[in-house]
Amino acid sequence: MHSVSEASAQTTGRYRLLGHPTDLAGHVATLGPAPLPSGNARGWHEAFVSVLEASGLAGRGGAGFPSAIKLAVAHAAGKGGTIVVNAMEGEPASDKDKLLLIRSPHLVLDGAQLLAAATSARRVMVCVPEGREQVAAAVSLAMAERAAAGCAPVEEVLVRPPDRFVAGEESALARWIESGQSLPSFRPDKGTPLRIGRKGALVHNAETLAHVAMIARTGPDAFRAHGLVEDPGTSLVTISGAVEHPGVVEIDRGTPLIDIANRATPTGVPQALLVGGYGGSWVDPVHFTTPYASLSLRAIGATAGVGIVIVLGPDACGLMESARIAHYMAGQSAGQCGPCVYGLPAIADDMTRLARGHVDAGLMARLERRLREVHGRGACRHPDGAVNLVRSALSVFAADVATHAHGTPCGWGSRTSQLRFPPAWRAA
Repeated sequence: MHSVSEASAQTTGRYRLLGHPTDLAGHVATLGPAPLPSGNARGWHEAFVSVLEASGLAGRGGAGFPSAIKLAVAHAAGKGGTIVVNAMEGEPASDKDKLLLIRSPHLVLDGAQLLAAATSARRVMVCVPEGREQVAAAVSLAMAERAAAGCAPVEEVLVRPPDRFVAGEESALARWIESGQSLPSFRPDKGTPLRIGRKGALVHNAETLAHVAMIARTGPDAFRAHGLVEDPGTSLVTISGAVEHPGVVEIDRGTPLIDIANRATPTGVPQALLVGGYGGSWVDPVHFTTPYASLSLRAIGATAGVGIVIVLGPDACGLMESARIAHYMAGQSAGQCGPCVYGLPAIADDMTRLARGHVDAGLMARLERRLREVHGRGACRHPDGAVNLVRSALSVFAADVATHAHGTPCGWGSRTSQLRFPPAWRAA
């Protein structure tokens, strides 16, 4: 077995997640086998943790939590747990994890096996939602190859949770595996270990696990050769909206937002960028040169989130697009607490009235009050994401807010949305 951080002799080219062979034989020929411990590999766990910590890898699923700390929490929860591959990707505008599992499933599964070895887990569960048949087929084929070749020392199982936005929240996913209910649990921070039954559970999205597999092969320096000192590595970003070439790109952390958008060739001068997904934030042109990095984005009220950049073209109504997102988010809650059940639909209705110019004297004050009342009061972060999105819209499109509030909407609101939603979904 290869030792952790030993650069594979077969690994060529710069650090990247995409572009590797899909089949197991090609995967191993290109990258070498996953550097899992042999039966008597003393010190393997310490070496693996050291490499992961030195890399500075933060999760790519939305929260950006340090992977080494998350591993330590799971390890402390005891042996016999579960590694959960979160391939739910409930954000309608995101394709990065789907693409990884179709093109590089073995890289993701290698990452899960490495974490299973590091935590003494007894199973790996890959969660692909119902309806994603192409992804499920790619994962099933990869698992069969690995089982036949003896490359899966810990059992790998594919499961199919419901395809809902909140079902991909990690505590909701753990609960679904245990009970069949996709309900998130209140967790003040990620230092609180997740459990499935009495055993620990470590949940990571597909991209994070692919990074784990690459870092274990090439060492932390190859990862840190990209990005920033304080925010290293690469990220997969799905670009969509008013662009000629929507799709997934791999970028260095710290790349300016406008440079990411330009990778997809905007069809006109963007009036705003939606960064982080439907629970993210609108960014106005004055901040387009902001680096795609945690601290820089936080300074302008945004986050990288789940790796989404949406270009809003010049012929769209940012308020109406935000109202559509608000309605979508309101319909995707778990329905277990008041802020989601009552607060989000009310906020969405207020946003629609504003976008259409149907504004009564108390609407703006009512909307602001509802935003305050909902924020921070949900069992999970779902309502907070919706509130952040709406607040950013009111700020970035402030000029439109003023005209719409006076009953003179821009006229772009009746146009087809530039955003992506599930085919069966329709805004209220």
